[in-house]
Amino acid sequence: MERIATDLWVTETQNPAPGLTTRAYLWTRPEGNVLFYNTSIESEFDRMAELGGVADQYLSHQDEITSTLATLKERFGTRLHLHESEADLVTATTVDDPFTTRHTAFEGLEVIPTPGHTVGSTNYLATIAGKRYLFTGDTIIRGEDGRWWAGYLEGFSDKDTLVASLDVLAELTPDVVVSSAFLGESGVTELGERPWAELVGEAREGLLAGRSLV
Repeated sequence: MERIATDLWVTETQNPAPGLTTRAYLWTRPEGNVLFYNTSIESEFDRMAELGGVADQYLSHQDEITSTLATLKERFGTRLHLHESEADLVTATTVDDPFTTRHTAFEGLEVIPTPGHTVGSTNYLATIAGKRYLFTGDTIIRGEDGRWWAGYLEGFSDKDTLVASLDVLAELTPDVVVSSAFLGESGVTELGERPWAELVGEAREGLLAGRSLV
Protein backbone atom coordinates (compact mmCIF):
# COMPACT_ATOMS: atom_id res chain seq x y z
CA MET A 1 0.00 0.00 0.00
CA GLU A 2 1.06 3.56 -0.66
CA ARG A 3 0.30 6.65 1.39
CA ILE A 4 -1.15 9.35 -0.86
CA ALA A 5 -2.38 11.89 1.71
CA THR A 6 -2.72 12.38 5.43
CA ASP A 7 -4.72 9.39 6.73
CA LEU A 8 -5.31 7.99 3.22
CA TRP A 9 -3.64 4.97 1.64
CA VAL A 10 -4.12 3.23 -1.69
CA THR A 11 -3.69 -0.40 -2.74
CA GLU A 12 -1.70 -1.69 -5.69
CA THR A 13 -3.39 -1.47 -9.06
CA GLN A 14 -5.49 -4.16 -10.68
CA ASN A 15 -6.45 -4.35 -14.35
CA PRO A 16 -9.86 -6.00 -14.82
CA ALA A 17 -10.02 -4.97 -18.51
CA PRO A 18 -7.58 -3.62 -21.13
CA GLY A 19 -6.71 -0.02 -20.29
CA LEU A 20 -8.87 -0.04 -17.17
CA THR A 21 -7.36 0.17 -13.69
CA THR A 22 -8.87 -0.15 -10.21
CA ARG A 23 -7.58 0.53 -6.70
CA ALA A 24 -9.01 0.55 -3.20
CA TYR A 25 -8.47 3.31 -0.62
CA LEU A 26 -7.93 2.95 3.12
CA TRP A 27 -8.87 5.82 5.42
CA THR A 28 -7.02 5.40 8.72
CA ARG A 29 -9.02 6.64 11.71
CA PRO A 30 -8.59 6.25 15.50
CA GLU A 31 -12.22 5.05 15.65
CA GLY A 32 -11.56 2.33 13.07
CA ASN A 33 -10.22 2.25 9.53
CA VAL A 34 -12.51 2.51 6.50
CA LEU A 35 -11.88 0.81 3.15
CA PHE A 36 -13.56 2.25 0.07
CA TYR A 37 -14.07 -0.13 -2.86
CA ASN A 38 -12.29 -3.50 -2.88
CA THR A 39 -9.10 -5.30 -3.79
CA SER A 40 -8.41 -8.92 -4.66
CA ILE A 41 -4.69 -8.60 -3.83
CA GLU A 42 -4.60 -10.51 -0.58
CA SER A 43 -0.99 -9.53 0.17
CA GLU A 44 -2.33 -6.02 0.76
CA PHE A 45 -4.23 -7.30 3.78
CA ASP A 46 -0.98 -7.73 5.72
CA ARG A 47 -0.23 -4.04 5.25
CA MET A 48 -3.79 -3.18 6.26
CA ALA A 49 -3.21 -5.19 9.43
CA GLU A 50 -0.10 -3.12 10.18
CA LEU A 51 -2.20 0.03 9.73
CA GLY A 52 -4.87 -1.15 12.16
CA GLY A 53 -7.09 -3.44 10.07
CA VAL A 54 -10.39 -2.59 8.43
CA ALA A 55 -13.40 -1.81 10.61
CA ASP A 56 -15.77 -0.89 7.76
CA GLN A 57 -15.79 -1.48 4.02
CA TYR A 58 -17.97 0.60 1.70
CA LEU A 59 -18.59 -0.70 -1.82
CA SER A 60 -19.66 1.68 -4.58
CA HIS A 61 -21.43 -0.96 -6.68
CA GLN A 62 -21.71 -4.63 -7.59
CA ASP A 63 -18.52 -4.84 -9.70
CA GLU A 64 -16.51 -4.70 -6.45
CA ILE A 65 -18.04 -7.91 -5.11
CA THR A 66 -15.38 -10.65 -4.85
CA SER A 67 -14.56 -13.51 -2.52
CA THR A 68 -12.06 -11.30 -0.65
CA LEU A 69 -14.98 -9.56 1.06
CA ALA A 70 -15.21 -12.70 3.17
CA THR A 71 -11.45 -12.70 3.76
CA LEU A 72 -11.60 -9.16 5.14
CA LYS A 73 -14.51 -9.99 7.42
CA GLU A 74 -12.86 -13.17 8.72
CA ARG A 75 -9.53 -11.46 9.35
CA PHE A 76 -10.63 -8.09 10.72
CA GLY A 77 -14.31 -8.44 11.60
CA THR A 78 -15.01 -5.90 8.87
CA ARG A 79 -18.56 -4.54 8.59
CA LEU A 80 -19.68 -4.52 4.95
CA HIS A 81 -21.80 -1.67 3.56
CA LEU A 82 -23.59 -1.91 0.19
CA HIS A 83 -26.84 -0.64 -1.27
CA GLU A 84 -29.71 -2.99 -0.52
CA SER A 85 -30.57 -3.45 -4.21
CA GLU A 86 -27.28 -5.28 -4.78
CA ALA A 87 -26.82 -6.94 -1.39
CA ASP A 88 -28.20 -10.27 -2.61
CA LEU A 89 -25.31 -10.50 -5.09
CA VAL A 90 -22.93 -11.03 -2.17
CA THR A 91 -22.73 -14.78 -1.54
CA ALA A 92 -19.34 -15.32 0.11
CA THR A 93 -20.25 -13.35 3.24
CA THR A 94 -22.97 -11.13 4.69
CA VAL A 95 -23.78 -7.47 4.12
CA ASP A 96 -24.01 -5.82 7.53
CA ASP A 97 -25.52 -2.56 6.32
CA PRO A 98 -27.80 -2.92 3.26
CA PHE A 99 -28.71 0.79 3.15
CA THR A 100 -31.35 2.41 0.94
CA THR A 101 -31.25 6.17 1.55
CA ARG A 102 -28.85 9.07 1.68
CA HIS A 103 -27.55 9.45 5.23
CA THR A 104 -24.62 10.32 7.47
CA ALA A 105 -22.90 7.09 8.51
CA PHE A 106 -20.85 8.91 11.15
CA GLU A 107 -19.39 12.37 11.55
CA GLY A 108 -17.29 12.97 8.45
CA LEU A 109 -18.89 10.42 6.12
CA GLU A 110 -22.02 10.87 4.03
CA VAL A 111 -23.53 7.99 2.04
CA ILE A 112 -25.14 9.17 -1.21
CA PRO A 113 -26.97 6.61 -3.40
CA THR A 114 -26.38 7.51 -7.06
CA PRO A 115 -28.07 4.83 -9.19
CA GLY A 116 -27.62 4.74 -12.92
CA HIS A 117 -24.28 3.08 -13.65
CA THR A 118 -25.82 0.19 -11.73
CA VAL A 119 -29.01 0.13 -9.70
CA GLY A 120 -27.06 0.24 -6.43
CA SER A 121 -24.26 2.64 -7.34
CA THR A 122 -23.31 4.86 -4.40
CA ASN A 123 -20.99 7.81 -3.79
CA TYR A 124 -19.32 8.59 -0.46
CA LEU A 125 -18.33 12.07 0.70
CA ALA A 126 -15.64 11.83 3.38
CA THR A 127 -13.87 14.62 5.25
CA ILE A 128 -10.31 13.36 5.63
CA ALA A 129 -7.70 15.58 7.32
CA GLY A 130 -9.77 18.67 6.56
CA LYS A 131 -10.38 17.91 2.86
CA ARG A 132 -13.63 16.70 1.28
CA TYR A 133 -13.02 13.52 -0.71
CA LEU A 134 -15.79 12.33 -3.02
CA PHE A 135 -15.52 8.61 -3.76
CA THR A 136 -17.52 8.29 -6.98
CA GLY A 137 -17.16 4.61 -7.85
CA ASP A 138 -17.87 4.39 -11.59
CA THR A 139 -20.61 7.04 -11.60
CA ILE A 140 -18.31 9.75 -12.95
CA ILE A 141 -14.74 9.35 -14.20
CA ARG A 142 -12.03 11.68 -15.47
CA GLY A 143 -10.76 10.50 -18.85
CA GLU A 144 -7.17 10.50 -20.05
CA ASP A 145 -7.98 13.60 -22.09
CA GLY A 146 -8.94 15.50 -18.93
CA ARG A 147 -12.65 15.53 -19.72
CA TRP A 148 -15.20 14.09 -17.31
CA TRP A 149 -17.46 11.24 -18.31
CA ALA A 150 -20.52 9.55 -16.88
CA GLY A 151 -20.19 5.83 -16.18
CA TYR A 152 -22.77 4.74 -18.73
CA LEU A 153 -22.59 1.30 -20.32
CA GLU A 154 -25.04 0.60 -23.14
CA GLY A 155 -27.39 -2.26 -22.28
CA PHE A 156 -26.29 -2.22 -18.65
CA SER A 157 -26.78 1.28 -17.21
CA ASP A 158 -29.93 3.42 -16.99
CA LYS A 159 -29.36 6.77 -18.70
CA ASP A 160 -32.24 8.76 -17.21
CA THR A 161 -31.44 7.58 -13.69
CA LEU A 162 -27.76 8.36 -14.17
CA VAL A 163 -28.59 11.89 -15.34
CA ALA A 164 -30.61 12.43 -12.15
CA SER A 165 -27.70 11.15 -10.05
CA LEU A 166 -25.29 13.53 -11.78
CA ASP A 167 -27.62 16.37 -10.85
CA VAL A 168 -27.31 15.31 -7.21
CA LEU A 169 -23.51 15.19 -7.44
CA ALA A 170 -23.39 18.66 -9.01
CA GLU A 171 -24.71 20.11 -5.76
CA LEU A 172 -21.71 18.84 -3.76
CA THR A 173 -18.47 20.73 -3.14
CA PRO A 174 -15.62 18.21 -2.98
CA ASP A 175 -11.93 19.12 -2.92
CA VAL A 176 -10.74 15.77 -4.28
CA VAL A 177 -12.54 13.19 -6.45
CA VAL A 178 -11.60 9.50 -6.24
CA SER A 179 -13.09 7.09 -8.76
CA SER A 180 -12.99 3.31 -8.43
CA ALA A 181 -12.05 2.40 -12.00
CA PHE A 182 -10.01 4.84 -14.07
CA LEU A 183 -8.09 5.31 -17.30
CA GLY A 184 -4.62 6.82 -17.27
CA GLU A 185 -2.29 7.32 -14.35
CA SER A 186 -4.60 7.87 -11.38
CA GLY A 187 -8.18 7.82 -10.18
CA VAL A 188 -7.47 10.65 -7.73
CA THR A 189 -8.14 14.19 -8.98
CA GLU A 190 -7.43 17.33 -6.97
CA LEU A 191 -9.97 19.85 -8.23
CA GLY A 192 -8.59 23.11 -9.57
CA GLU A 193 -10.22 26.36 -10.58
CA ARG A 194 -13.08 24.87 -12.61
CA PRO A 195 -16.14 24.42 -10.37
CA TRP A 196 -17.14 20.84 -9.66
CA ALA A 197 -20.66 21.54 -10.95
CA GLU A 198 -19.14 22.51 -14.31
CA LEU A 199 -17.20 19.24 -14.49
CA VAL A 200 -20.30 17.24 -13.68
CA GLY A 201 -22.13 19.24 -16.33
CA GLU A 202 -19.47 18.20 -18.84
CA ALA A 203 -20.17 14.54 -18.04
CA ARG A 204 -23.92 15.11 -18.17
CA GLU A 205 -23.71 16.82 -21.56
CA GLY A 206 -21.63 13.98 -22.96
CA LEU A 207 -24.07 11.40 -21.66
CA LEU A 208 -27.07 13.12 -23.23
CA ALA A 209 -25.19 13.56 -26.50
CA GLY A 210 -24.38 9.86 -26.64
CA ARG A 211 -20.61 10.29 -26.34
CA SER A 212 -18.78 7.31 -24.88
CA LEU A 213 -15.70 7.15 -22.68
CA VAL A 214 -14.47 3.97 -24.42
